[in-house]
Amino acid sequence: MTFQILPLDSEQFQFLSELSDEELAARHIDRKVVTQFPGSPCRVTLDDAEVGETVYLLNWQHLEEDTPYRAAHAIYVRPDRKAEMPEVDALPPVLLRRPISVRGYDERHRMIAADLAEGPALEGAIKEMFGNKDISYIHLHNAKPGCFAAKAVRA
Repeated sequence: MTFQILPLDSEQFQFLSELSDEELAARHIDRKVVTQFPGSPCRVTLDDAEVGETVYLLNWQHLEEDTPYRAAHAIYVRPDRKAEMPEVDALPPVLLRRPISVRGYDERHRMIAADLAEGPALEGAIKEMFGNKDISYIHLHNAKPGCFAAKAVRA
């Protein structure tokens, strides 16, 4: 079973770099300069930001559907960077550097399967989960901090 990891579209975040500190604060968004690597996983580039780069920490609704699993969490983005679609069946660096919670959802947006995987084992966990015909899509979350990392769909 092949899969595709989807980055977030950078265009929806480009306005962030134009906002003042006061405007960011009013929207509960933090502008930060990265001080350690890895540690600021960008959801646009699907890689950790480098030391010295500016990132924005904001709340992102990653499961918008009106279900018991509707969810939002903090994410980092680099609005000045363009998203690049990973190759089919490829895991971007941000997913290989940390333990990942793998959560499978059905067409009604109900979580019907879950697993944990780390490093190269993540590929097998995703493919195994997509082996279940009832799984429509998978959300990947950082297992330790718990924030949304990426969405995987069948390719």
